[in-house]
Amino acid sequence: MMRRPAFIARQASRPSGLLGRMLLRVMARETSRFNAEILESLAPAAGEHILEIGYGHGGALAAAAVLAPDGRFSGIDISADASREAARRCHALFGQGRLDLRVGDSAALPWDAGVFDKAFSVNTLYFWSEPTKDLGEIRRVLRRKGRVVLGFRARTDAAMASFPSPTYRFHTIDELTALLELAGFQPIDVHQAAAGADLWIMVAGAHWGETYRRD
Repeated sequence: MMRRPAFIARQASRPSGLLGRMLLRVMARETSRFNAEILESLAPAAGEHILEIGYGHGGALAAAAVLAPDGRFSGIDISADASREAARRCHALFGQGRLDLRVGDSAALPWDAGVFDKAFSVNTLYFWSEPTKDLGEIRRVLRRKGRVVLGFRARTDAAMASFPSPTYRFHTIDELTALLELAGFQPIDVHQAAAGADLWIMVAGAHWGETYRRD
């Protein structure tokens, strides 16, 4: 894998302008398979309220809405250009009153505690400067027995050589497990994704003392 130029890495973390919009559309194609695996683990169900952290192009939210046609969806992304792109892709959900998109920082979520049944985030945790804050906020807004699903590229020599620091901050499986536990998530299930090398899916419960079992 070739090393990504620094300016492309910065656009991936916060898409803006024409280049950012083009990158979002490329990412929509590149991440579709991984997003499908994430949603399989998330298992959106009837009547649930689901949050996406870092919705980007909005493709995952649109796909989740198909899986749960009477569900409600919310999302936050740091990029205003991503918000416009996602709103365009998900315009039907707005018309149905089923979607709430915000622009902001996942380290300070603009929702009350305990309002979401499930949350998910794909390829965004690299950009969290203090991931315990973001994970703690996700934990706060989840209902008891809620679930978070994280899709990410684990820290390997290949990943670190291909994606420039300091924009990208990779974590090992053990490091991310420890961060989730510190934020109040337990139990934690992790498995390798079929979508690509070094891609992993981690599922964590927003409660203690019970066993999460993947169907």
